[in-house]
Amino acid sequence: MLLAIDTASRFAGIALYDQNGLHIEQTWCTSDNHTVELMPYIVRACEQQGLAPVTLGAIAVSLGPGSFTGLRVGLSVAKGLALALSIPLLGVPTLDATAYAHSRETLPVCAVLPAGRGRWCAAFYQTIAGEWQRRSGYLLMSSNDLIASLKEPTLICGEIDSHLAEALSTTTPEQAIIVSPAFAIRRAGYLAELGWRRFASGERDDLFSLTPIYLQHA
Repeated sequence: MLLAIDTASRFAGIALYDQNGLHIEQTWCTSDNHTVELMPYIVRACEQQGLAPVTLGAIAVSLGPGSFTGLRVGLSVAKGLALALSIPLLGVPTLDATAYAHSRETLPVCAVLPAGRGRWCAAFYQTIAGEWQRRSGYLLMSSNDLIASLKEPTLICGEIDSHLAEALSTTTPEQAIIVSPAFAIRRAGYLAELGWRRFASGERDDLFSLTPIYLQHA
């Protein structure tokens, strides 16, 4: 069983996943309380599934970009569990998990996360020649830069606030197709599925050298 941990932003989540698929998934909105909230959620999820933590086979963790403190909390817990249980650790970029929910979309997809002060972490994805792939780096952009980057109809997903939604709708209504708020929420189940794919293919990350993806200095 793989445990997925996502504390990259104010929307945190965990999931349990194996070869049969998703067993449990929990998402909650936190006010920077990742440190005190994360472990109780993990314990409760394992108890609900009748699992002892020692039976976990792998840990997947969201690597960012995202909250400086949130990412450190999630990665610290993930590394601690992986070390204590001697199980593989697999990092998954946060924007990859955000966009993956829309991997069957025919349009290009732009996944976003707020970076504060009117800035956004963003990355672009698209299915090309039948293969879903990221087609940009992980970008740090102002709202204006993000709007200017939309050269064709693009699905926008992620933690979109009302100000960005209004700017996109009024400035680029033909290029920006904004998903509904419920559909935009990042789910730990997708993080778990991406992590499981890496785990099943034999991939592993180094426990000591794995670090968060930061697009700005704290």
